[in-house]
This record gives sequence, C-alpha cells and structure tokens, in this order.
Amino acid sequence: METARAALDAALLRRSSVALELAACGVLDPATSLLLAEAAHDARAAGEPTELAESDLTRALRAVFGQPDFRKMLNGQGSADELLAELEAAAHQVFLARKFYNDAVAATRAARRSWLVRMLGLAGGAAMPEFFEIDDSLVAAGGEGWGTDMPHLTG
Repeated sequence: METARAALDAALLRRSSVALELAACGVLDPATSLLLAEAAHDARAAGEPTELAESDLTRALRAVFGQPDFRKMLNGQGSADELLAELEAAAHQVFLARKFYNDAVAATRAARRSWLVRMLGLAGGAAMPEFFEIDDSLVAAGGEGWGTDMPHLTG
C-alpha cells in the first residue's frame, strides 16, 4: 500500500510540475497561464495530495486544452509541443498510478474483511485504507475520445 501511494504521489507531483512549467513557458495567453499556474500551485501546496485540489488541476487542464484552436495556437513552438507530450505522459502516469493504488486498496479491504483475518487479528490496529478518487480525464464529457482511458494531446 505504501509503495502504491508513493507512486501515486510522485505521479501527481510530476503532473503539477509539468503544468506549472507549461504555464510559465510563455506560449499560453496570460489568463490561461494564470488559471493553470494557480491550479497547479494549489495542487502542490496542499502538502499531501488532496482529491479536490487534484481534480481542480484536471479541470483547469481540460479548460486549457478545450479552448478553440488550442493546437493551432501552439503550432511551430517546439517547446510547447515537448511540454504537451510530457504533460500527456504525466497525466497518463497519474491515471495508471491511481488505478493501481485503488486496486491495491480494494484488495487490502477485501483481505481485511475475511473471517480469518478478523478472527486472528492479523490487521492489527492499522486504519482501513481509503480510495483516492479524482477526476483525471482530460477529455470533457461528450468530447472526442470520451470513454477512452486517456486522450492523446499530441500528434
């Protein structure tokens, strides 16, 4: 559980770092940069990742990428393409890390509910692990790619 949580925390930190870098690189308009920077800063400043702050960052990223002609606005700016590719990879890693962590939580909860574990007190006094549920889809409902695991921002 601890390793899965550490991997999730690292993936969330990487995503917010890349989002901050994208906001600061100068290719986005000032309002978009401010929106993205504030959401990424809030996600990082929360200390331990919180579901609300991370979901807010996802919604900010979705708003940025959902702008009309977003890709056309960035064409020809090599640093922007590299950052988008890195952000896509970071977002996919968050998706995978969260899924792996939540699967581990489900398995741990199921094991701790078994009669043998309860009868022998094998769980000790450890708290029951909690799921980490965030909005991590960068595609808006009804948008292109909806229903897929992760969209492709690049290409």
